[in-house]
Amino acid sequence: MLSWKRWLFAGILSSAFGIVALANVMAAAIAAVTLTGVLLMLAGAAQIYAALAGNDNRAVSLILGSLTFCLGALLIADPFAGTFTLALLLTAILGVAGGVRLLLAWSMRRTRIFWIFLLTGAASVLIAGVILANFAEVSPILVGILFGVELLGNGIALIALSLFLRLGGSR
Repeated sequence: MLSWKRWLFAGILSSAFGIVALANVMAAAIAAVTLTGVLLMLAGAAQIYAALAGNDNRAVSLILGSLTFCLGALLIADPFAGTFTLALLLTAILGVAGGVRLLLAWSMRRTRIFWIFLLTGAASVLIAGVILANFAEVSPILVGILFGVELLGNGIALIALSLFLRLGGSR
């Protein structure tokens, strides 16, 4: 097991990167889209290799691998346009997740957690609506903000884990 100092170092590093990303959200957005493109290209290449090496569903795997690879290449070729694509995807996920929580709230209207589901679902749908209403202005920075917040949150969690491990663990 890694020592608590390694977790602390990783947490401080992640938090620092999160702060840097939040200080320059456009650069963070471009970096996140470029990284996503690289990962998609690697996944597509791996799927193409697996399709050529195997016998099962060769055509489907080859087509999906090629599409994944091409999507990654498109994101790398124009990362600024990719921020719009990823922002639209994130907004759709946010809106659908909020709608699902609203439906769950309705089915739990006689329980104590009704209001939590109702408020968080309504907030998610409202935020998705605000993003869509201001999509041209908001979408380029949305990916950068979410990337920075995720790095910062991850760093805080890792720092908390290191302190937990330092103090002896399971109390």
